[in-house]
Order: sequence, then C-alpha cells, then structure tokens
Amino acid sequence: MGEDKFFNGTRPGEQVTLGGKGAELPILYFRDDLFAVFVTCSMKRVKEIMPTDRLKPVSMGPGRAVVGFGAFNYIDTSIGPYGEVGVIIPVVHDRPNPPIIPILLEASYPGLGFLVMHLPVTTLLARDGGRLIWGYTKFTSEMHFTNTPESISCELSEGGKLILRASMKKQGILRRDNRPLVTYSVLDRELIRTRIATRAIYLLNMFPKSAEVVFGAHPVADTIKALEPGKRPIQSRFYVERSAILPRGEVVESGVEPMDGFRGEDREGKLTISYV
Repeated sequence: MGEDKFFNGTRPGEQVTLGGKGAELPILYFRDDLFAVFVTCSMKRVKEIMPTDRLKPVSMGPGRAVVGFGAFNYIDTSIGPYGEVGVIIPVVHDRPNPPIIPILLEASYPGLGFLVMHLPVTTLLARDGGRLIWGYTKFTSEMHFTNTPESISCELSEGGKLILRASMKKQGILRRDNRPLVTYSVLDRELIRTRIATRAIYLLNMFPKSAEVVFGAHPVADTIKALEPGKRPIQSRFYVERSAILPRGEVVESGVEPMDGFRGEDREGKLTISYV
C-alpha cells in the first residue's frame, strides 16, 4: 500500500500532552481492522440533533436519513493499540444536498462528511485526545471483536451494559479507496471539519443479508434507537487493508449548539479480540 510514501512528511510533528502523556500530531494509523454497517433512520429525528442548521443530513428517500456504525481495532498506531466504534451520520455542510448523491460520491462531493454522534474508545489517552483536540464525543468502553476468515463482529458495552453488537460477513466487491474520511464535530461551540487522509482496500456489499446491528439497554443505545434505525442494512464494508493520518481539524462555523455526548466513567476501557 506504499505506507512509507503515504506517511512521508508527517514527522517531526506537533508535540502535545494528552491525559498526562506526550503524543505527536498528526496521529498515524499504520494498520487496523475495520468494518462498517449503514442503515436508514428517521430524517426528522436526525435533524433534531444537528448542532447547526447549516449541517444537513443526507437523504435516502422520503423521510429517511442514514446512520453508520464503524468498528475499528487499531492494531498499530502512533499512540498505541486501542478500539473505537463510531456512530456517524452522513451530512453536507453549506452545499446543495440532493438525495443519495453525496453519500455515493463521499469525499468527492464538496461539503460531505460524517457528523460524529458517539465515539467510544478503549483507552483514556484516546478519549482525552479526541475530546481535547477535536471535540469528538468519546468515552471509555469495553469492546470485544470476533474475527474469522468468513465474518467479523464487535460487541460494545460500558460498565457491563451492552450498547450494541454489529456483525457482518466478509463479502462484496473489492474496491480501492484513497479518498479522505471527513468528520464533523463540535469543540467549544465551533464546528470542526477534519480531513483524515486514508489509503484502503475494502469489500463493499449493498443491501447485505448477512449484516446486522442490535442494541442493548444503555443510555447511548437509547439515543441511537431514538433515531428509529431500520433493521435491514443498506450497506456493509469490510476493510482488507487500511492506513490513515489524523491531523488537527479546522473551524468551519462558530456559535453552533454544544454536542458533548455521553461521558461515562473516568476509567480505562478494555479491548479483547478473538481470532477463530
């Protein structure tokens, strides 16, 4: 994947202190296991959580938006290994927002990105850095990945209470993707857009019968269920290879509504993986 060339120019970087520990920006992600499942949800409910009217959810048809669940097992990074689950909503900022097209084009569509609704992680370092620098709605949690040659799943919990369980079979059309991943988050009432350089190869499966997301009894799960997610996924992705570079974001709007998310307990999380 040309990792040496991909990471050229990232070091030396900016020295920062996160949770009492030194780190360097941008954060480098050399290798991770990632899969994602997307479902439709209520457009009305999604609009209610937007931090600004200039951020508009992508429409998938009358009354329906999209919510995605991305499960990351970060195996090799510049801040150590950890797990992360992103609950994300495709949105467009300050641009025309026709139905479906922005999510098909992703980073090629101007203004398209993913609003981070929840971003649980398994280490305090990742939590503190995400909240301090990007305003990501991070909290520490427990994650268990089960990875087989045919399928992959992630069980996310906090304090012993299940939040969600996502799973999928490793099926689909093989695609290469060198487009950046764009996220939106809120830090001190400023909307932050972050362009994460990415190099990846993944399997894309449309309307997969083998993928699902189920929810537990937890306050975070309740906020997701309030979006009225559909039961049948519209898309799943399994990343065969992936590397990424996470820089600081840029302020694109000020005076937006706060989006602090769930904070949870002040403790280390836990990441476990089963290879079957």
